[in-house]
Amino acid sequence: MKLISRKMKTRLPIKPLSVNQAWQGKRFKTPAYVKFQRDMLLLLPNVTLESISEVHLHFGFSSKLSDLDNATKQTIDCIVKKYGIDDRYINKIVLTKEIVQKGNEFIDIQIF
Repeated sequence: MKLISRKMKTRLPIKPLSVNQAWQGKRFKTPAYVKFQRDMLLLLPNVTLESISEVHLHFGFSSKLSDLDNATKQTIDCIVKKYGIDDRYINKIVLTKEIVQKGNEFIDIQIF
């Protein structure tokens, strides 16, 4: 029997798995990822950040099938590369998405 509730809070006694632990062998960047990274590094504002503890990402996807979390790792990697800050210091990531028309995709980024 499933419990129906509007809220859920739980703690699972399991060690989080890193991407490196989840994949075997070498992983290579696709041409699409190389272009995405280059474009992100050019589009991110040229500012100096002393630290990043919280990141809010709002994605505009044109496909209703897009998983919110699939875009997160690459975006965070570009942010830390641009600003030279280690992502292990990020304590909180807030993710939201909306569906937009094809050609109007976007990423809104707030860093604290």
